[in-house]
Amino acid sequence: MSEQNFDLVVLGGGSGGYAAALRASLLGLTVALIERDKLGGTCLHRGCIPTKALLHSAEVADVARGASKYGISASFDGVDIAGVTAYREGIVSSKFKGLEGLIKARKITVISGEGRLISPTRVQVGDDVIEGKNVVLATGSYARSLPGLEIGGRVITSEQALELDFVPKKVAILGGGVIGVEFASVWKSFGSEVTIIEALPHLVPNEEESISKQFERAFRKRGIEFSLGTRFQSVEQNDDGVVVTLEDGRQIEAELLLVAVGRGPSTQGLGFEEVGVEIDRGFVITNERLETSIPGLYAVGDIVPGLQLAHRGFQHGIFVAEEIAGLSPQIVDDVNIPKVTYSDPEVASVGLTEARAIAQYGQDRVTSYDYSLGGNGKSHIIGTTGSVKVVRVADGPVVGIHMIGARVGELIGEAQLIVNWEAYPEDVAQLVHAHPTQNEALGEAHLALAGKPLHAL
Repeated sequence: MSEQNFDLVVLGGGSGGYAAALRASLLGLTVALIERDKLGGTCLHRGCIPTKALLHSAEVADVARGASKYGISASFDGVDIAGVTAYREGIVSSKFKGLEGLIKARKITVISGEGRLISPTRVQVGDDVIEGKNVVLATGSYARSLPGLEIGGRVITSEQALELDFVPKKVAILGGGVIGVEFASVWKSFGSEVTIIEALPHLVPNEEESISKQFERAFRKRGIEFSLGTRFQSVEQNDDGVVVTLEDGRQIEAELLLVAVGRGPSTQGLGFEEVGVEIDRGFVITNERLETSIPGLYAVGDIVPGLQLAHRGFQHGIFVAEEIAGLSPQIVDDVNIPKVTYSDPEVASVGLTEARAIAQYGQDRVTSYDYSLGGNGKSHIIGTTGSVKVVRVADGPVVGIHMIGARVGELIGEAQLIVNWEAYPEDVAQLVHAHPTQNEALGEAHLALAGKPLHAL
């Protein structure tokens, strides 16, 4: 058994893991990055990137169908799923090659194989032991199911959905969160009949309630069906498809059932608990500086309780590398990490919902303004509706921004700066927003909250 020594050993080469490795290498540390599959992890190969490629293909299909609205003669002749797959795989392959080149250029040692933690400073990979002055756990997540609901046959997760070589005629989706509504959006654009099953009262239930309600109206207008507030009971498979039964006795027939009920932490069988790492329901428990119950041993990304987002993993990885290097980086709370749902329409948000702001500051200390995209020229040009809602503390900073409409994900950069820098509406109101852009909607909402509305009452 051979042994190798590094300043930092990172177990897992996904978003959080490779970000930690890249930042640590810039800070002069020697780094080993252990990955059992491909660098880039779920996000690059089975999540963020390939699903957004699918969503762009879906957008092109919708544009082709509606081209005459814009005075363009075009026809939609169908979906070439082999062509869509080639496009998606080409994007992933290009990004993967770029990442491999970057890791190599930073002189990070990549070790292929499944790693197991055998002490707070040592990871075993096959017959080799990799030792670091510090170790970062970054083993990512997997697509969860419900107790008793087995994945197989016509019951699939997002990973199998990405690999389908056909467009299903009719599909049921269990879960109305981000993953569920994004696949619903793709399949509807591709011509499928879609029904979403969500046990909570709203689709995208973690968003501002007014945004969820607008989202539901938009999906209803697109012809996407959904059942809210009723739990899944069972599913039966047959030669023709699946029959899903809800707890109220209703049944939904479809060709496939996509299970999109969230992701679980990939921590089982990797030696964490045996070494003494505190685990709760599979998640690694850390302090606010991402240090586990064992000093000098850190965890990042989806295995840490909270938002499961690739950019949260990036931020975690950079934070931990700087923490280990003694730079004392600033903590970014989960509530101030931007979230985007890339369906049609898109949803983007950062900070507190109005309800959470009221719970934190009190009813009389919270005000908000909801600016309709109907008054925004660029939104009208591209054919979208929606809104930008800004929540502030009375005579205080903006604490939440919530948006819905086509392309609003591209507005989240300014929104997160406003919230994280604790800007007042009066601060933002004096800035100039280019015309005609959708960014103007952010400016208009802040103008209104500052008491000087322009294109608003």
